[in-house]
Amino acid sequence: LCSPRERTRETALPIALACGVGEIAICAELDEIDFGDWSGKTFDELNGDASWRAWNDQRQVARTPSGETMHDVQQRVVAVMNAVHEQHPNQCVALVSHADVIKAAVCKVLGLPAGDCFRFDIDPASITTIVSGDWGAKLIRLNEVA
Repeated sequence: LCSPRERTRETALPIALACGVGEIAICAELDEIDFGDWSGKTFDELNGDASWRAWNDQRQVARTPSGETMHDVQQRVVAVMNAVHEQHPNQCVALVSHADVIKAAVCKVLGLPAGDCFRFDIDPASITTIVSGDWGAKLIRLNEVA
């Protein structure tokens, strides 16, 4: 499963080929944060915006204008993870998403507030491994790069 963004589809393709998966399923819930009114703006444009600074300083409670909070992101990615676990018990499934979405999932698994997402990094095309079962979920590997 991957986000609808082209860059995640490009990342998912070699994984699918290596695993013999015929078609990559696009999953809107794996898309990056909805930045609302900030979408398409550069960092230079945003740096002068007080709400942008609040978003970066208080990620746990701040909302992007007309967009999402980290808690919103966390809820949607965890819902996908739970659905995948139910649909594919005892199987390995790759979810290809974006750094902040992955961070939201990791925070949930580790019991950290979503605002603690800056305490670790997720690099482009890195691998984070989470195992889940009826007992819950646990982080096996974080931010591995090939």
